[in-house]
Amino acid sequence: MTQETHEPVVEHDEAGHRYVLRIDGQEAGELGYAVDGDRVVLEHTVVDPARREKGLGSRLAAYALDDARSAGRRVVPQCPFVRAYVDEHPRYADLVD
Repeated sequence: MTQETHEPVVEHDEAGHRYVLRIDGQEAGELGYAVDGDRVVLEHTVVDPARREKGLGSRLAAYALDDARSAGRRVVPQCPFVRAYVDEHPRYADLVD
């Protein structure tokens, strides 16, 4: 079993309407979204099944929510994972539309 040596990095792929999580340069997850005026609809979160249960989905959700906050946008957490993340992290409740 090889051990990962690098921290996960989240990048905003604005053209693709998604946030991409990479580990050692390899795509390990994504959170897709749509823009609706001043709202961001967070549609789906996908993490490589071999890398689940390591907090990667949470990194994606936090990054997307922080990005929406910094852009002055409201969020619609359509994705069940993101909705549960917001419920567990009330500091994001003020973003929900």
